[in-house]
Amino acid sequence: MPFATEKAAVTRVLADYYSAFSTLDAHAISPYFHEPALLIGPGGMLAAPTRDVLPAVFTPVMEGLRARGFGRSELNIRDVELLNATTMIVTGVAMRYKLDGQELEQAGVTYVLAKPASGGWQITVLIGHDTESARA
Repeated sequence: MPFATEKAAVTRVLADYYSAFSTLDAHAISPYFHEPALLIGPGGMLAAPTRDVLPAVFTPVMEGLRARGFGRSELNIRDVELLNATTMIVTGVAMRYKLDGQELEQAGVTYVLAKPASGGWQITVLIGHDTESARA
């Protein structure tokens, strides 16, 4: 498929993932991840062999956001690169907003997505970083 078609598909998957994340239901985001998946952030690394591991990882994060008045999150994509026919990398800034619409915080994120033979694009690697690292 052409790059524009694949880019649109990946963008749609990430938008749907952010909608699911905004529910603050850790189980709602699990289907967006590949098995296995790798999460990398300032606090370290986690290899998630199955999606069943993810709710335990994301629930404390989501509860912390809920306590701070989180309302929704969206991804401001800065760069999309097709690495090969089944691998794409997306870098951007996660914009988090309070229930009243005020900005809560920003976080740099990079996603490596894979398209397994069995279906659509899935997050295989999620890297959290500072916003300055999100290429323009």
